[in-house]
Amino acid sequence: MGGQPLYLEPRLESRLRSLLDSPELLHTLTDALGSPLNVLVPDQLADNLRRFRSVYGTHHLSGQVYLAHKANRSSALLRRLAATDAGVDVASLGELQHALGAGLTPDRITATGPKNPEFLWLAARTSVTVSLDTRGELEQLATLVRKHALPRARVLLRLSGFEASGVRVLTRRSRFGTAAGETAPLLEAVERHGDVLDLVGVAYHLDTTSVTEKALALEGCLRVLEECRSRGLRPRAVDIGGGFGVNYLADGGQWERYTTALTEAVLGIRPPLTYGGHGYGLRTEAGTLRGTLGLYPAHRPVAAAGYLDELLSQPAASLGGRPLAALLLEHLYDLHTEPGRALLDQCGVTLTKVLEVRDQEVGGPLHIRLAAKADDVALEDHGVLMDPVVVPRDPATTDADAGAEPVAAHLFGSLCLESDLITRRTVFLPRRPAPGDLLAFANTAGYCMDFHTTRAQHQPAARKVAAWQEGGRWRWCLDDQYWPTTPVGGAQ
Repeated sequence: MGGQPLYLEPRLESRLRSLLDSPELLHTLTDALGSPLNVLVPDQLADNLRRFRSVYGTHHLSGQVYLAHKANRSSALLRRLAATDAGVDVASLGELQHALGAGLTPDRITATGPKNPEFLWLAARTSVTVSLDTRGELEQLATLVRKHALPRARVLLRLSGFEASGVRVLTRRSRFGTAAGETAPLLEAVERHGDVLDLVGVAYHLDTTSVTEKALALEGCLRVLEECRSRGLRPRAVDIGGGFGVNYLADGGQWERYTTALTEAVLGIRPPLTYGGHGYGLRTEAGTLRGTLGLYPAHRPVAAAGYLDELLSQPAASLGGRPLAALLLEHLYDLHTEPGRALLDQCGVTLTKVLEVRDQEVGGPLHIRLAAKADDVALEDHGVLMDPVVVPRDPATTDADAGAEPVAAHLFGSLCLESDLITRRTVFLPRRPAPGDLLAFANTAGYCMDFHTTRAQHQPAARKVAAWQEGGRWRWCLDDQYWPTTPVGGAQ
């Protein structure tokens, strides 16, 4: 293997740690339901929501927290959400139908994303708030409401392309939303269709981790809200979307060591740290490092609710330098957020069974084949690097781990494709796993469970179960059989 193992150990809060410390349960589940298997922990969702709500409380703000449904299509998570005071952001007709069927009332649902007429009709029919990207979408909705005599539709105007005054700072381009500097025709359309459309407020969604860019966008939204008020409109909310991030790793030092070593490996200073010398966006040209590291910042000291708190504390330079939260409060605007992975942080784990362990080269990484496809785990699709947790089949193996030697390994899927790599990274494990053991990938509920999954080669897609703690023990049921009433006192 050479050198010290470059671990990237997952951050595990109490529920996931307890679940992974229950090998008998996990092996029973995979024996019965197959590998891969997704295990969801709905109660963690409620805990995460409380953390977001505490930030609202700190800044004395009102408004709604909407779970971004696209992050996971679990029924158990959505039904647990319905038992809280939060809402859901839906981006398709199917997601809207799912949300309504899970118990979310229309006042707790917002519709975003690309929309077809059926999606718009059901949203307007049920009085769901619709976030509109363009003037064309606005005209289409107004026509539907009139033609079908639907209730007056509540709408948000989604904006993009914000600019700062003075020093030129831009938010990155987005295919969603109308440029903030081109809102006049949009507002004129709102006024023209005032009999069928009720302007609730404005929104944005940025695909970035930059607090500065998001603060600029929120500041821009506040200026547009003032323009709305000057026209006699009465907006009352701003929706800042999601993108609050997750801290996936337990140790920031491990992340720094790994990314430094990866750079050295690309430069040829040390042996490769990936299968086939993959550089995750980095390359070398004539001994010079080129490219950009295309990885999610897996260790983020400020993420999720903490990120929201930092964003709201940013000063609005063009509005007197006051904190953004203070300006929202001063104008009595509601703040809406749409966290996806941040609200699903620590809400699930993907279990995969080890089928084969092979020695390829003397001193080289093991080749481990799993009963799963790369699409079933999908961490790589989102640039997330993280070690799996070994869950031994034989409990006696755990007792012997103290004397075990760490191993490097490449993880392969079960498809007949060279490209079916669970991760291109050379993974470091505390001991050599054996066929029948499980590799558990922690914190996969946000986007990494089913966003990319397929049934290629007639291989099964991962099934889902929901698990909860009761009386010091873990209980479970199939995902679509979970309801918030199920775990209470054991009542069914």
